[in-house]
Amino acid sequence: MKLSELPLGTPATIKLVGGEGALRRHLLDMGLTPKTAVMVRKVAPMGDPIELHLRGYELTLRLEDADKIEVE
Repeated sequence: MKLSELPLGTPATIKLVGGEGALRRHLLDMGLTPKTAVMVRKVAPMGDPIELHLRGYELTLRLEDADKIEVE
């Protein structure tokens, strides 16, 4: 399942971080690494972006970028 498809409030674990080059490095630098627990905390009124809770902090991510992250 993609991170962008994860229902609100459902905990998951990051399985794979996709993307290429600078985008992938940026996602990894923000803490979105494999085996990290993550949960969708909020969704913007128009559906994009989403707010995630991981590693004790909140992170806002565009759906386009969340599509590149696989969770289980």
